[in-house]
Amino acid sequence: MLIILFISVTPVHRQQEIVSLLRAMQTELRVDDLARMLGVSGLTIRRDLSELAGSAAIIRTHGGCIAAGRAALETVYHQKVAQNFALKQAIGRAAAEEVGPGQVLLINDGSTTFHVAAHLGGRGPLIVYTNSLAMLTDLGRARDAAVYILGGRYNGDLYSLQGSLVEQVLETLKFDLCFIGADAVTLDGQCLVTTPEEASLTRSMLRRAERRVLLADHTKVETVGPGVAYGGLGDFTLWITTPGIVPEKLNGLRRFVTIKEAAP
Repeated sequence: MLIILFISVTPVHRQQEIVSLLRAMQTELRVDDLARMLGVSGLTIRRDLSELAGSAAIIRTHGGCIAAGRAALETVYHQKVAQNFALKQAIGRAAAEEVGPGQVLLINDGSTTFHVAAHLGGRGPLIVYTNSLAMLTDLGRARDAAVYILGGRYNGDLYSLQGSLVEQVLETLKFDLCFIGADAVTLDGQCLVTTPEEASLTRSMLRRAERRVLLADHTKVETVGPGVAYGGLGDFTLWITTPGIVPEKLNGLRRFVTIKEAAP
């Protein structure tokens, strides 16, 4: 592949070049690729990507970025991915440390569970099941992982497969370890998602796994808004979150489950 070096005088100029490259190439660009193209360090590119993501000019991915067209920015999924990106990435990295060779994994669709996929390389051999289409690119990079998609009705907002068909398939499978997200966690230990359909599917996933790990950053605690409970913290073996929960509340939540904090 021909790599063109640009001379980038200012951060603004360099960031404009990044956006132009993404629009022209219409593909994901990795940090290392951009560093070579623009003749700067990977650290500089990461700073540029953080600023561009903050202004909604791009969408961050594991190790790179993609162009953020208007349609992408309007989807529920990309709005969730852009929110608290660094916190979710830290949780994904910590979650992958729970994985051992030979395990059968289930990863639920979600903007936090999404970050597990990028950190599975070298953890295998593994068998990975998911209902998330968004994870496929990152899962494909884990060469020692066999990846299976749980079939069902396509949800275009969340880039996932949902519905009763997925639940029927789940009833035929067993998993060593599953990773599940939540839209909110209440102080009495309830785990919430947005819709009854999501709640039903998540309950099915919890029933089929020997170890169950909740992935939800500290901002999800006491999140205000409507929600449907799919279970409680007591249904999980472990909760991986991020520092920031008020100590008194954290101690109260530890009554229900073992909690591990992943520093961003």
